Amino acid sequence: MDFNALLQQAQKLTHETQVSDDLPRVERTLPQVLQATQELHSRVTQTGAQDMQAHILLGSNGIDLPKISQKLETLSSRKTFEPLDPIATTDVQNFLRNEKENAILAVVEEVHKNSNLAAEAQKWDNMMNDWKLEKVKLMNALIGPSQNWIDIRKVPEQTILSESTFSGRSSLNSQEMAYAAEVHDYNKLVCEGAMRPSLVQRFAQVAETFNDSRINDIWEVMKYMTNVAPIPRTQDPMKVRCSQLLFIDQAKRYLENRYKLFMQTVVSDNLREARRGGVPSVLNLVGSFVGVKLNSPQGVNSSFMGLQDGHIDGKPLWPMVYYCLRCGDSASALKCLELAGQGHEDLIAVLREKCHNPGQKLNPRLELQIRMQYKRQIRNATDPYKRAVYCIIGCCDIQEPHADIAKTSDDFLWIQLSLIRTEGDDTSEHLTCSGLQSMILEQYGEKHYNANEQPHLYFQLLALTGQYEAGVEFLSRFDKYRVHAVHIGLALNELHMIGGPRNLQEPLLSVDFDDPQPMRRLNLARLVMLYVKKFEVTDPSEAMHYFYFLRNLKDSEGRNLFLVSVADLAIECRDFDLLFGRIQRDGIRTRGLIDQFESAQIDARTICEMVAEKFVKKGMLEDAIKMFDLASQHEQTLRYLSILLSQVVHHDNKEGSLRDRVQRMANEFGERYTGAEKNCDSQTWSTFTLLKELATFFDYYHGKNYQSAMEILERIKLVPLRMADLDATVHNFKRLSGEVCKVIPDLLLATMDIAFTKYKAMRGKDVSKFDDHGKKDHLSYLREQAKALTNMAAMVPYRMPGDTNSRLIQTEILMH
Repeated sequence: MDFNALLQQAQKLTHETQVSDDLPRVERTLPQVLQATQELHSRVTQTGAQDMQAHILLGSNGIDLPKISQKLETLSSRKTFEPLDPIATTDVQNFLRNEKENAILAVVEEVHKNSNLAAEAQKWDNMMNDWKLEKVKLMNALIGPSQNWIDIRKVPEQTILSESTFSGRSSLNSQEMAYAAEVHDYNKLVCEGAMRPSLVQRFAQVAETFNDSRINDIWEVMKYMTNVAPIPRTQDPMKVRCSQLLFIDQAKRYLENRYKLFMQTVVSDNLREARRGGVPSVLNLVGSFVGVKLNSPQGVNSSFMGLQDGHIDGKPLWPMVYYCLRCGDSASALKCLELAGQGHEDLIAVLREKCHNPGQKLNPRLELQIRMQYKRQIRNATDPYKRAVYCIIGCCDIQEPHADIAKTSDDFLWIQLSLIRTEGDDTSEHLTCSGLQSMILEQYGEKHYNANEQPHLYFQLLALTGQYEAGVEFLSRFDKYRVHAVHIGLALNELHMIGGPRNLQEPLLSVDFDDPQPMRRLNLARLVMLYVKKFEVTDPSEAMHYFYFLRNLKDSEGRNLFLVSVADLAIECRDFDLLFGRIQRDGIRTRGLIDQFESAQIDARTICEMVAEKFVKKGMLEDAIKMFDLASQHEQTLRYLSILLSQVVHHDNKEGSLRDRVQRMANEFGERYTGAEKNCDSQTWSTFTLLKELATFFDYYHGKNYQSAMEILERIKLVPLRMADLDATVHNFKRLSGEVCKVIPDLLLATMDIAFTKYKAMRGKDVSKFDDHGKKDHLSYLREQAKALTNMAAMVPYRMPGDTNSRLIQTEILMH
């Protein structure tokens, strides 16, 4: 084939390629094709095996990957509600459409934003309301389960007091002093074994001197509430109180007598209107009171216009019956109904049974008849007094508040107490004791009664509903009433009428799951300790009398809480002579405050030993030694005194220093214990005597009295003074206690210093030829002594501190 034919064939192929629609036109040279192939290969290898398999899979199924990529690139990634792109103002149709859609989108966005803000605000409002409700519930319920509370212990702190601490004024105010004096007298009678008076009565007499009517009312309530049959010491007072309902009758009696006094005051202030006459009686008093109340501008006549069933002696019937019941006189109420005539047979029958069998459970059939009559007729009666009388006598409609009549908390509480029946009755028809307690403590609570402004009122409500523990804790929160709350708690505890926690580490008020709801338990120990904390340092005697009430309680380790409290008090005030007395030179201990409580359970020596052990744990060995001595624990006394002596015996003695105090103590104990019967080990006593001798040696050493110092060393034989004594002293070293071994390095240095001082003095003497031989012998003896000391330091099985060995060797070298 020639070149012309080849050229024609190539042009033909080029033409066919240009007109073909199947293949794209490629204008690349061979090197470009090679480079593109290499780039494609590199990209494929970089994407990984998985991407390659994906491309192969899609291509084998007829999917055109390049077309899919082009379609995906042409898709708009603009958000659905994103503002539309602006259109040229010349395109009016598109411009209007765009503005319309933008306006719609703006409205949608604004509504969406406002909805979110409104929902957020409503959510926070609801959350705040829920928090407020929870806060009220917590404040009303006071606490949750006691097992979840943090353990807070009373830990005594070390304090530094001046010598004039107890010469200042007392921290007790006049009311606290008055109560403390009564506590002192009461404890004195208890310790003497005399008959115990009623603390409630005694404290109430003390409170009368304060001239505060509110305080008197508080103690008057407690006098009523404690006037019940004594609770056996073997039983849980809280369970007895809840099961026997001991407080119901006493609470009603208090409210009834209080209202009777109120009526007498009202009548006496309005004698002309009352027109009181005849024989003094409750019926006459009620008649006079109703007359005054009806004629008053704010009285019954203006408030209640629907009084029914006529009058007796010119007074409306049902107010007379109600106020007779309110005074606790069922007989007078019965007489009023009998004078009224027929129509009240069921009420008369119930009141007769109540008068003839006081304290007995009423006939259920009669109560049922009254209840049925109330539901059919009386419920809608216009006379509020009539409705109240039927509810009180027949226990009808326990949900009715009787707001038209019960204007005060006393009236409300009296009506509720009158509706209480035993737990065995139908609780849907009757009000139970626990139901009333929950109503006062949790349902209404402190906020409803404005308890922060009227704490005495809320305490009376808690006390009259048998919730003594919650009442005492609530009253103790206020500075004005805390002293009264503490003494109410003490008085109830002495009568075994207050429930305590199972564990003394519980908070002040706690819940026991075994108790009926909503009863609480009061931690009297914590209450007393918090109260005494104020004055225990300035008035330790009064503090001990308050701690004496805790004598029957045990701490978590089973120890008598009175002993533990006095031990903490001793550490706090540190006046051991006042609390425990002091040991005289003849070994007899003088009397301290603790001796007035001496009994089988309370021993002064036991408390002293407890205090000493606490001091040992704190590292206050000097005080621990004194307390062990008071406890007659001679072994511990001498052991810890030896430990202190070993630390300071080698120091120079200065007036008032620790060494001076410890040495005086050692001399006193040595004088007192020598020849006396000691309950200590012989090794302990020998260690103590050795350290006492060493203290005397170092006194001579620091005083430059070397001759007396060497005489002591010759006597105690702790260090060798010649080579012949070396083996014996090394052997004896192994039998020494650790306290004595600790002093040996300083003793070796001091002895070496004495020998070197004597050596220098002897070398400097100008002696005659006749004495020259004696001088050489003495110098040789001192060198031998130095050598013996150095050898001992190297031979004893004891690691010498610091540079002791090097100093001994250097001094020995200087003597050659």
